[in-house]
Amino acid sequence: MITAVVFVKADVASIPQVAEAIADLEGVSEVYSVTGQIDLIAMVRVRNHDDIAEVVADRLNKVPGVLSTETHIAFRTYSRHDLEAAFAVGVE
Repeated sequence: MITAVVFVKADVASIPQVAEAIADLEGVSEVYSVTGQIDLIAMVRVRNHDDIAEVVADRLNKVPGVLSTETHIAFRTYSRHDLEAAFAVGVE
């Protein structure tokens, strides 16, 4: 599984609609509305690198109200949730 974190600048007047449209895209697992220089963060989880281009360049960038994106590809995950889940396998 490949994870990409996509920073999205959106038209301020339509942030909720942009967020919902992005969240509906196949390959997007979550969308967060955030403060700061960007408006939204989209988490893209796909099977291979080519799928990132399809999701981000071919679909997400074309959502009405998206002004710009910046994509960061994760190469390693550190998560307490993932570690706890791994150790909980087979535990009742």
